[in-house]
Amino acid sequence: MTKKTKANSREQVSIHDQKLARGQGGELNQTAEDGFEVLTTSQGAPVADDQNTLRIGARGPALMEDFHFREKIFHFDHERIPERVVHARGYGAHGFFETYESLANYTRADVFQRAGEKTPVFVRFSTVAGNKGSADLARDVRGFAVKMYTKEGNWDLVGNNIPVFFIQDAIKFPDLIHAAKQEPDRAFPQAQTAHDNFWDFISLTPESMHMVMWIMSDRTIPRSLRFMEGFGVHTFRFINAKDESTFVKFHWKPKLGLQSVAWNEAVKINGADPDFHRRDLWHAIQSGDFPQWELGVQLFDQEFADSFDFDILDPTKIIPEEVLPVRPIGRLVLDRMPDNFFAETEQVAFMTQNVPPGIGFSNDPLLQGRNFSYLDTQLKRLGGPNFTHLPINAPKCPFAHFQQDGHMAMRNPVGRVNYEPNSFGEGPRESPARGYRHFPANESGQKVQLRPESFADHYSQARQFFISQTPPEQRHIIMALTFELSKVETLAIRERMVSHLLNIDETLATEVAHRLGMQSVPKAAPAAVPTRQDLDPSPALSIVERGPKRFEGRKLGVLVADGVDAKLLKGLMSAVAKEKGLVELIAPKVGGVTASDGSRIEAHHMIDGGPSVLFDAVALLTSPAAIEDLLKEATARDFVADAFQHCKFIGYDESALPLLEKAGVAQVMDEGVIPLPGEAGLAAFVDELGKLRVWGREPSVKLGSASPPIA
Repeated sequence: MTKKTKANSREQVSIHDQKLARGQGGELNQTAEDGFEVLTTSQGAPVADDQNTLRIGARGPALMEDFHFREKIFHFDHERIPERVVHARGYGAHGFFETYESLANYTRADVFQRAGEKTPVFVRFSTVAGNKGSADLARDVRGFAVKMYTKEGNWDLVGNNIPVFFIQDAIKFPDLIHAAKQEPDRAFPQAQTAHDNFWDFISLTPESMHMVMWIMSDRTIPRSLRFMEGFGVHTFRFINAKDESTFVKFHWKPKLGLQSVAWNEAVKINGADPDFHRRDLWHAIQSGDFPQWELGVQLFDQEFADSFDFDILDPTKIIPEEVLPVRPIGRLVLDRMPDNFFAETEQVAFMTQNVPPGIGFSNDPLLQGRNFSYLDTQLKRLGGPNFTHLPINAPKCPFAHFQQDGHMAMRNPVGRVNYEPNSFGEGPRESPARGYRHFPANESGQKVQLRPESFADHYSQARQFFISQTPPEQRHIIMALTFELSKVETLAIRERMVSHLLNIDETLATEVAHRLGMQSVPKAAPAAVPTRQDLDPSPALSIVERGPKRFEGRKLGVLVADGVDAKLLKGLMSAVAKEKGLVELIAPKVGGVTASDGSRIEAHHMIDGGPSVLFDAVALLTSPAAIEDLLKEATARDFVADAFQHCKFIGYDESALPLLEKAGVAQVMDEGVIPLPGEAGLAAFVDELGKLRVWGREPSVKLGSASPPIA
């Protein structure tokens, strides 16, 4: 720095200081006078300079006396709280739950007393095994946690998008998660379980076999959070005003139907948009297309529980809907995104033991363990016992207690009395009439550490799940298992898993063994209880069978080029809109294209940033003048080839035929590749979109031949 520059610098600092001294203000004061709020410390002290640290001279050392700098940097240093051990990557939204009818005969829970009652909710969706920075389309179980702010306290229905779990007793949960997470000596793989530790644990834990069928199915790669089911997993109790109990299992069913992606598609989506699920939920709510689910229940008494083929306390089992239908009792609507992700989605604390009067627990050993563990987890993660003071966790109904002090206490008892009972007539009191009453179940037995014999059948429902899938879904399970086990380096673990698969389905096991290159199929693993062959398929377990049969809420990607037929494009967009679908345009440049009528049409994506994996179906609307340039674009060819490989419907106008030829599709076109010649063609095309996939195409394109990492 020259002497002249130094002088100018000192002069500028001096002038700034003089302005402040005269009250004329620098930038901050000027903006404050222009109507902005005055910046303050967290203690409320106005800040004069937020640009420079207090120091001795312009180039001297900083001073510890600068309380604003210390507070600002210390807070920044502590902005990150420990991420969740599981369910770290999550996304949430606000909404409401509306009750369809009174369930007073079954439960005294206030939320179910009046038809039309609306209760505020916050829902957090998540993946289980990945860290916060992992991608959305990892093959993984999805958390589906709902916090209802009822008039009698918060109710946390903390579930998953799969109705069963890996283990029967919570004492094995640390082992399961340790095995599923990154291997500790190498810290990979991330957000996937295609490695030795996971499959070693699973192959030594036969009770996991039912869950294995679910996690190797397409349930673990949902197309959208809006298109997946949720389950309470465990058996709970409804308790009415007479203290009578009815067992209950909870189901969330999406109004838009079920849908998943193909594994090859998931891999490419993670590369193109690792925030795919987040972005989808955000855009749906911001556009007013509010996601909805129905809450359904399976209600049954002790007599049914005693007569059912499996133990209703076993969290690795389901009650098929064909055996006990699901009764809709209300709807969930998500209509508002959080104002701040950290304050709400990251700090929300769900606990299975948060239930209002009228909701109770069964003796499911996994549920019992969760009830014990979740509070301890929140105390550690959120820094102390006062996490309920955070707005996202606080009840919205009146509350009163004598809990006090601790880290970050934002409210404390007022006055002299902070205990109960007291003789001063102050403070809250218990209410035998309104308060929570546990169901007075009769319990007896020895103190033991064992599993009941009724938990011992580990293969029958796994088989039932597999035979309930359509042929494409069965192929996907086979390919998923093949991929996962191909990443396992220890051959004995592969063989052990195949020996378990033999107890589920012989074709499944032999096909996986063949694809793994095994010279011979091992003997079936010893089974405590022989696999039942008499369980009927349950169509309710199939995504394809439970598909939406309509295009509502889905997205059509239209590849356009200069000279695109304006009338045809407008007609297509109108036809999709009538089906309550969305259309996004992809062009060589994001600035858009010039249509046949001279109008300028903006695009949502350029070809490089809008691959066909982001859409549920595609259309190709080009022009004779622009097709030659498109043929030079490798991404345009990939757009078409991927859509065909992923069994999607493809609409096209005549000018796009050369692009279909370039992608290798023209030679193998099937009923899912549809010409768009005018309004009749548009109607036929849009009618077909509700099927979502052309599954008959799959064997010819060998979809999924490189299958998944699970999470």
